[in-house]
Amino acid sequence: MLVFGHAGITLGAATLLASVLGSGRFSKITVKKEIEPSSQSFKNPQTPSNKTSWLTSLGSRLDIRLLLVGSLLPDIIDKPVGLFFFRETFSNGRIFCHTLLFLILITVTGLYLYRWRGKTWLLAFSFGTLSHHICDQMWRIPQTLFWPLFGLNFERADISDWVGNILYALFTEPTIYVPELVGAVIIIWFAWALLRTRKTYVFIKSGRIR
Repeated sequence: MLVFGHAGITLGAATLLASVLGSGRFSKITVKKEIEPSSQSFKNPQTPSNKTSWLTSLGSRLDIRLLLVGSLLPDIIDKPVGLFFFRETFSNGRIFCHTLLFLILITVTGLYLYRWRGKTWLLAFSFGTLSHHICDQMWRIPQTLFWPLFGLNFERADISDWVGNILYALFTEPTIYVPELVGAVIIIWFAWALLRTRKTYVFIKSGRIR
């Protein structure tokens, strides 16, 4: 899976999760309003649509920019290290940041920062990394996922024509181009929602949607 697949699917999953988490509170408020109706609730033209409220729910919880970066974080770190800088040592683009140990470390630290500092930036990275591991199906590579339980060395791969193989797979392998298309659709939907609600500047500046 490449850039659009990881980023788009992670954004979609996080948006749905935030919507589900927010629906519990919203349902209680709805019941209360049914008992004690307010005229203002029916006259407010600024009430967001369901699609926009999904993004608003997500954007109120964390920095979406960091979530998108987190969805690519394992590749951002591992591929330069394993494929270029230390090519002869690792010969693999899935090393340290594709491990369960890395995910646990940033998740535990993120929970600590959230609990004692009220900061969510590392949790955004954590969710993005979790999604990346799932999309890469890392359970199929237990030597990497559970590193260093099976030894300190990572599996070596043939990376002699890595870029060419990626481009070929992008047009021939459904497991590659289907997630990329799905992710691209989600990213386009997200960009359209920002433009439609005129919140592009707010998102670029803060990574949130209010």
